[in-house]
Order: sequence, then structure tokens, then C-alpha cells
Amino acid sequence: MIEIFGVPTQALFGQLLLGLINGSFYALLSLGLAVIFGLMNVINFAHGTLYMMGAFAAWMFAMQFGIGYWPSLILCPIVIGLFGIVLERLFLRWLYHLDHLYGLLLTFGLALVIEGLYSNTFGTSGQPYNGPLSGGANLGFMFLPYYRAWVVVASIAVCGGTWYVIERTKLGAYLRAATENAELVRAFGVNVPRLITLTFGFGVALAAFAGVLAAPIDNVSPQMGEHIIIIVFAVVVIGGMGSIMGAIVSGFALGVIEGFTKVFYPEASNIVVFVIMAIVLLIKPAGLFGQTR
Repeated sequence: MIEIFGVPTQALFGQLLLGLINGSFYALLSLGLAVIFGLMNVINFAHGTLYMMGAFAAWMFAMQFGIGYWPSLILCPIVIGLFGIVLERLFLRWLYHLDHLYGLLLTFGLALVIEGLYSNTFGTSGQPYNGPLSGGANLGFMFLPYYRAWVVVASIAVCGGTWYVIERTKLGAYLRAATENAELVRAFGVNVPRLITLTFGFGVALAAFAGVLAAPIDNVSPQMGEHIIIIVFAVVVIGGMGSIMGAIVSGFALGVIEGFTKVFYPEASNIVVFVIMAIVLLIKPAGLFGQTR
């Protein structure tokens, strides 16, 4: 068996795949956080809960209505995105001119309430969800499950599409301009409050999309969001708060680094992301791709 640095290639590439899968979820979730913070200046601590709601929506669609995975991949982000729009209209829109701490505390409280409701309704044990694309391909040096490959491809496509819309289109220019000078954007006839509301809904929909992708891999449980959101916040800080490219690149990179750490130094795999965050904050407090405001 071929070894690299004393590690069998099968184990090495297996952890690379696992790192890419974790990185896919880190990138999607941190992208949603970056969109919301970068364009609205709101730290959404309920993002992990909305990710959980996306997974539960797919599970409930399958159990109650017989709706399969592929329709749920479209329907669940829309439904949870609309729920996010309701949250923004009822609660968050009153906080835009206040300190970030108020938004953080509000969304933290909402996360606790929603997670508590789901725990009381569905229990704390995980619910299985059968996804598509069973089986995989034997590449010789590793076994590649089809569904996990799909997760990576879908995440790259959605992240790349989101980056293109925000950074390279007229709509994205309006979104970015609205964060700097809302009055100027209004002068062009753009409904800025509606733009902000739809932006929050889109960021929430990204979290729900990640939840649907995760449902066949992880058991669907009310706690699944809290297990990942702390790491995602670290990813956003490393990439730069509000940086779209930073969220994407840091998400995938840190997933891979975490995977390789499990091979070469397993004891540090749970803290490597936070060690990197501390180093980045010491060297570049605004993050790798962030800009000092």
C-alpha cells in the first residue's frame, strides 16, 4: 500500500473527502452569515437553527406529504427563506441603527426558542432521512460515495453563483451600494427596505439549503445546528466579517485542514479552526479577506 508521510493514501484521501464535505457546509453557512452581516450589519446567531429547520422541513415533507429529496432541495429553502423574511419584518428591522450586540442577543434568543419548540415537538433523538444517489465509485485509492460528491459539487455551484451575483451583476452593485449609502440607492428608484428584507431571506435560504444537503448525512435533530454554528462563526471571522469570497475560501480551506489534522494530529482536530482564528486575529484582525471599516 502506498503511503504519504507515513499515512496510507486511502486514509489520506478519505479525510480529504471528509474535509471537503465539512468544508461544503462551512462555506454555505458562512456565506449566508457573510451575506446577512455584510449587507445588513446583523450578526445572525440563529443561523444554525435555520439550518436545522431546513433539514427538518425536508424530513417533514417526506414523512407527511411524500415529497422526495429533489423537490425538497428547492421547496425547503423557499419555505424557510419566507420564514426568515417574517422574522426580519417582525424583529430585525428595528435594530439596524443599533449596536451589533442587540441583533446578536435577539437572534440568540430566537434560536433558543425555536430549538426548544422543535425539541419539545420531535424529541432530542435524531430522525433518519433517506437521500438519493446511493452507492459510490471505487477510484482505486479511495471509495467515493455519489451523494457526498454531489454535496461538494452543489455547494461549489451555489457558492460560486452567489459570489457572481453579488460581485458581478447590477443587482449585486445595488446591494453593496445600499450598505454604504442607502439614500443614494433610493434616488435610483430602488426600494432599499425591500432589498434588505429579500437579502435576509436569501441568507436564510442558504442555511436551509445546507440543511437539506446535510439531512441524508447526519441524523435530523434539533441540536444539529448548534454543533456546527460555532465553527461557522470562526470561519466567518477568519475569512473576514461580511466578505463573500472570504467565507467561501475559508469554509472549504478550513474543512480540508480539519480533515488532514484528523490524520496527522487527531488530538488537535477539534480545536485547529479556533487556533487558526486566533492566529489570524493577531496578524490581521479584519480577517484574511476583510476590510477595516
